[in-house]
Amino acid sequence: MQQRGQTFIITAPSGTGKTTIIRAIRESGVGVGYCVSHTTRRPRHGEIQGKHYYFITRRDFESMVDARQFVEWAHVYGNLYGTSYSSLESQLSSGKDLLLDLDIQGSEAIKRRFPESLSIFILPPSIEALKERLRKRGANDKKDVDLRMKKAVEEIMRCREYDFIVVNDDLTQAVREIEAIILSERARTKRRYPLIRDLYHL
Repeated sequence: MQQRGQTFIITAPSGTGKTTIIRAIRESGVGVGYCVSHTTRRPRHGEIQGKHYYFITRRDFESMVDARQFVEWAHVYGNLYGTSYSSLESQLSSGKDLLLDLDIQGSEAIKRRFPESLSIFILPPSIEALKERLRKRGANDKKDVDLRMKKAVEEIMRCREYDFIVVNDDLTQAVREIEAIILSERARTKRRYPLIRDLYHL
């Protein structure tokens, strides 16, 4: 019988480096998949359809909502984001461990549907450092930076609701810590025992 995969939820305030961390983990060889979300926002420079997101129209997104095709979905800064049930379930049932890039609302929805999921909250090294990172983003004007900072502070206040907290002060270290979380979860007795039970006639 195929062992079911594990979901690892990654949440972080905008500008914390979450996308860079997820990319590094996917390329590290730790062997974890990634559930590509749907969104109505326009692609940013370098983003590829089907690899970073499924970029769809608002009408198509709303049709998927009406058809209950999303495990979770949310409004984020004027755009819609969602995780499709079929994409998530097909990979988990095949035994693939998955990273999910979600905000707090999405994390809560996944935890309700998949309570065995593990959640990781990524913090910036400081509020000041986060504000400076947002300012350096060419696409963010002062109004947008202020909006994102206000939301970031609200999100950071809830970090202790997560199973793990990683501070992205050093990118390499942050990636190593998340890799360690993934590898240690795979070594849990409840997950490994079914794999070695027949091998050792236990």
